[in-house]
Amino acid sequence: MLPRSVRAGPGDTAPEFTGLENWINSEPLSMAGLRGRVVLVDFWTFGCSNCVATLPFLTAWHAEMAEKGLTIVGVHTPEFPFERDLGALEKAVGRHGIEYPVSQDNSYATWLAYEVRYWPTSVIVDRDGKIFKYHEGDRGMEKLGDELRAMLV
Repeated sequence: MLPRSVRAGPGDTAPEFTGLENWINSEPLSMAGLRGRVVLVDFWTFGCSNCVATLPFLTAWHAEMAEKGLTIVGVHTPEFPFERDLGALEKAVGRHGIEYPVSQDNSYATWLAYEVRYWPTSVIVDRDGKIFKYHEGDRGMEKLGDELRAMLV
């Protein structure tokens, strides 16, 4: 029997972005290049109602905290074939007023590197590039925002 992999957890170095394409609102980013900033890696897809429910929080946090050291990176990982379409993703980014970087993970490479299990999943990475926490689902977003604010003090 093969050993089960254990996803990176609090205190572990965050995996590097891999296999991402078609960056929207940004040139390609890397975790190494984001050292010194708090990073929220948001795994989502535009056809997921729970994902869409988190977007007002994310867009507000971007507006509030980007200049204080927060970088949000949307990693759009499709659940269904129609969500692979770049034009549809670009329309969704515009429709939801997303101004932070978003990339396509149609190959699931970054999803697999982070061992994500559900849409949506937010992974908080500290300034040293270490995972602070995984947050799965659309509940508890207010608390997540408070944790981000505390990390930026």
